[in-house]
Amino acid sequence: MDTQFQIIEKENIADLKFPHSEILNDDKAIDQRTTELKRALSLGNLEHSKIQIYFEDEFSKKMVETTVWALTDESVVLKKGVGIPINRIVKIT
Repeated sequence: MDTQFQIIEKENIADLKFPHSEILNDDKAIDQRTTELKRALSLGNLEHSKIQIYFEDEFSKKMVETTVWALTDESVVLKKGVGIPINRIVKIT
């Protein structure tokens, strides 16, 4: 695990504040993130598999291990409607 990222429970994500700026500055990395998100959605819906989402809020880097329930144009939707803005996600494993 990457020690730069603080582990957070999905229930606490709703309390975070997210800047509107894109965290990735490379089109190839953004395309890779989109591919990883679609894969995570499939794993969540078909196998109920948990994945790790590495992201940044307004203060620090965080990681949550969870199941992806849905994707919108702007957010990854987790259980109980909790969302993480896609533009703040660094990577998915």
